[in-house]
Parts: sequence; C-alpha cells; structure tokens
Amino acid sequence: MTLLVANQGAVRVLTLNRPEKRNALNTQLTEELLDALRAAEDDESVAAIVLTGAGPGFCAGADLTEFKDLQNEDLAEKRAELTMQLHLVFSRMRKPVVTAINGPAMGGGAGLAIAGDLAVMAENAKLGYPETRHGIVAAIVLGNLVRQVGPKAAFELVALGEPISAARALQLGMVNRVVPQEDLPAESLVLAERLAAVHRPAMAETKRLFHEVADLSLAEALERGRDANKRMRSFIKK
Repeated sequence: MTLLVANQGAVRVLTLNRPEKRNALNTQLTEELLDALRAAEDDESVAAIVLTGAGPGFCAGADLTEFKDLQNEDLAEKRAELTMQLHLVFSRMRKPVVTAINGPAMGGGAGLAIAGDLAVMAENAKLGYPETRHGIVAAIVLGNLVRQVGPKAAFELVALGEPISAARALQLGMVNRVVPQEDLPAESLVLAERLAAVHRPAMAETKRLFHEVADLSLAEALERGRDANKRMRSFIKK
C-alpha cells in the first residue's frame, strides 16, 4: 500500500508510504492521497487530518521516473490535472489538515507540506524547490507558495532551488512549529486533536471564509466577513 490510513479518535492520520522512493508522488500515490482526503472530508467520524511520511523523508515531490511515460499529451494533461486537484483540495475541505513534516520535502513535496492549514516540522527536516536544477519549473506549487511567503522569498526559493532549514521555514511563515524529530508525531497529533475539538460548523465556516478572502480587496473581504457574521448566528452553540 502506498498510503497508510489510521484513526486516532477523531483524527485521521494519512501516511505516504513509499519510503524507498522518499515518498515520491507517482500517479498511484497521488490518486490514493486525493481519494483519502476526500473520504476523510465525507466521514462524519473524522474532525481533523494529519498528513505525514513514512521513513526518513516527508515527500520528494513528483516521481521523475514517470516522466518518460508522460510524453503523450493526453497523459501529461491528465497527470497535471491530478496534481492540481491534489494541491487544491486542502482549501476546499471543511476539515483542518495538519502536515507533519518528518524529513526532506522537495518540489511538489514542499508544496504538499505547506498545503495544509497548519504545519509542524522536524527540526532536522528541510524544504526546497529544486526544479530549476533539473531543468523544469516549480509550476503548480508556485501559486500557494507566493501567497504564503510573498513574491521575493518565493522567487528566491524557486529560482535558486536551494533547500532551507526548518528554522528558516518557520521564519518565513511556511510552518507553525518546529520540534525535535522524536516529538513530531505526538506534537502533530495534539495540534490536530485541538483542531478537532473546535465546533465543527465554526471550523468549516472559518476555513471557507479564510480562503475566500485571501485574494479579495479589503472592502470585498469585509463584505464577505459581514455575510459570514450573519450566517454564524444560526450555529452558535447553545
């Protein structure tokens, strides 16, 4: 199995399970992860998700060994669409996702690491976008990266392709916490459990509004906030 699924109370833990390939995202793993995220979203017993990697790495990004099989234009288009849907699904979910970055996260793996709502990173892990060093472009991951760290920092990361430390990732706001490697599973689970304990309608509305206002002008964002303020009166806990 390329993806492991386990439940810890109301938290679903998804583990990328290709350690011999540093959890590189081939088509099978990408499809399984996207399906698992959607399944967790639809499962009423699940209130939060943790995403991590098996072995010493979080995710090496796209499995480059598949590229030779994607010379067909239709296959390449389907693979690109699948990757885009994976990176998009996090912002479309009502339930919060915590990424537990247990080791190197590179290219699409770095994009996956910061795609969640919150991120906890092992202090010895690294993040990077080395695509230019392979003669390709950090394409699908770029939109979210720019939104999170701003244009100057984002361009440096993707243009130079140099990995950064956990401390630098924290400084840039790419992750929320940096912890010792041995504490990562427990710290990530505790954070996910805290999110799971939040009133579900409030969490769902918070996520929806958060992503909706991200690209709006201040006036438009305030209007959306006003509308959400009116809606939330219907689900205030008694």
